[in-house]
Amino acid sequence: MFSIRFIRSYSTGKTREIIKFYYDFKSPYTYLALEPALQLEKDYPVQLRFIPWAFRVEETFGGNLQERNKLNWNKVRYLYLDCRRFANERGMIIRGPERLFDSRLSLIGGLYADKYKFLRPYAYRTFELFFNRQLNLENVDEITKLLYEASNKQIPFEKFAQDFQSYANNQGQQDYLNAQNEADQDQIFGVPTIIVRGEPFWGNDRISSVKKKLDSLKLSRDIQ
Repeated sequence: MFSIRFIRSYSTGKTREIIKFYYDFKSPYTYLALEPALQLEKDYPVQLRFIPWAFRVEETFGGNLQERNKLNWNKVRYLYLDCRRFANERGMIIRGPERLFDSRLSLIGGLYADKYKFLRPYAYRTFELFFNRQLNLENVDEITKLLYEASNKQIPFEKFAQDFQSYANNQGQQDYLNAQNEADQDQIFGVPTIIVRGEPFWGNDRISSVKKKLDSLKLSRDIQ
């Protein structure tokens, strides 16, 4: 796949460098990374390219809930303890989900929202509701309603719902597969991962390292 390095902003007409942001809505660390990552676009002449990658919970934490051993449960408990420490500093709420979720539908929703340029409000609201245990990532009605609320609502809800469900069942499947194939090429193993000129930075606490990388590139502020 040909790698796009730069993009011209529709709003300013100026060039910005593309950096990749791999995400998953069931990843608490991605939730923590979202706002700091978006701040990069204000501080540097860059633009985030959002790419969905479903975090493999079962592979990382030992299968389904009934199969987890004590060691894996200890890892999960620490993960959410760690996340809450970060979240409390920023006034955010992160509550661990009560069961394992397949986030594929919500991520296809992200691709759809990105296509129509309202991914960011959709992403913020999806993370907020999911980590307050108020959203089922697998429920098409809930995801469709959330997408509509985040959109500009220029068409009736019924027509919007038909369009999204058609996308989710057809082109969205291929777009999602393309994203997974790109993730394989980029050797993604977890989220959030930011990639700057082929160099990966994994974890919400790597934003400072991303900034150092961008500083080292000496990107011209004149191209913002």
